[in-house]
Amino acid sequence: MADQEITFENFNLVSGADYAARGYPHVLWSTLRREDPVSWYEQTDGGPSFWAVTKAEDIVTIGRQPELFLNGPRLVLDNSQESDAGFPKTLIQMDPPKHTDYRKLAAKRFTPGKLRRLHGDIESLAREIIDSLLAEGNEGECDFVEKVSAPLPIAVIAWLLGVPREDWRLLFDWTNRTIGANDPDFIGEGMTGQETALQAMGELFAYFTTLVADRKKNPQDDLVTFFAQMEVNGEPIPDVDVLTWCLIIVIAGNETTRNATSGGMLALVEHQAELRKLQQNLELLPHAVEEIVRWTSPIIHFCRTASEDTELRGRKITKGQHLALFYPSANRDEDVFEDPFEFRVDRHPNRHLAFGVGEHFCLGAHVARLELEFAYRYLLPRIDEIELAGPVERLHSALVGGVKKLPLRYKLKEA
Repeated sequence: MADQEITFENFNLVSGADYAARGYPHVLWSTLRREDPVSWYEQTDGGPSFWAVTKAEDIVTIGRQPELFLNGPRLVLDNSQESDAGFPKTLIQMDPPKHTDYRKLAAKRFTPGKLRRLHGDIESLAREIIDSLLAEGNEGECDFVEKVSAPLPIAVIAWLLGVPREDWRLLFDWTNRTIGANDPDFIGEGMTGQETALQAMGELFAYFTTLVADRKKNPQDDLVTFFAQMEVNGEPIPDVDVLTWCLIIVIAGNETTRNATSGGMLALVEHQAELRKLQQNLELLPHAVEEIVRWTSPIIHFCRTASEDTELRGRKITKGQHLALFYPSANRDEDVFEDPFEFRVDRHPNRHLAFGVGEHFCLGAHVARLELEFAYRYLLPRIDEIELAGPVERLHSALVGGVKKLPLRYKLKEA
């Protein structure tokens, strides 16, 4: 099926199975951008119907009107009848005024000054992970996800939160079962995807309940302590909100960076001239990181819900209707990017929307950029030859464009 032409008849824009089997349907998104950029997408197999929004300008318009286009009612669309009822609301599912209050609190921890102090520690973690790969010899094969792109963000996020090293793998498991709840590799035996995700979140909440209680007695310079001490209007935030802060840092901080790192390496393998250009001039790395994030666009879509009747590009949006914002499509928008289907490590400027827009712009964007830059800075100069060693396996998800396995064959040289 992977070689079959993708059409609207054989690809559902919110089917995790279709993304796993076929990757991103850029041919469909390009058609919608050109012919019907705010398109009513009728689902006939049980999932909710929605407006498919595919152009960057419209996604920016929606992102800058959070009172009109709400996050809270639903975050993700899929082609099943499962809803996200029962799932706790994290920061990315909050709307004003609560979202505004909570984001202001968190922003104090994510200022450029505070993040600058983390550079050395993140660099050390990245170097440790790359060194563990290099130590296996100058020639061989590996699953890049297992060796580099999965352990790096987990290490950084666990370290930021204050999770002991011996528990870092727990975060990996909880993330896989939450984001990949419908994936055959992660779904619980005899369980639905919804049940799998709820079980994983329950385990995560139980773990962090214990860690939060400890930090209240023994404060540390970590995010769990920061969340445990959060106050709004002089009152501590509810315990469940402390836990949802931990949840969103684990999930969002891990999944997006992991898949940008994997997708970036795949792009460099598939565009060897760009790999060589970058090897010859590592000063291009900041631009290359932005291009990798644009090219991979790890978040496939987020959902918004109209709070009242409105119009978008002449389309009448009815109160309560859903809109799916397709970020990978926006990041190939011909009205924004010159030659959008070319991967260029020196692309600049690069006005991609992979980190979101408006008040929901990713708080951890700077940390993600650092992880990518440090990992590639240590690895790329050592690569002499590199190629795929087998098929790329993708995650069953309509939310995250995940790479589960990236088998590579390589030869290394002295740095």
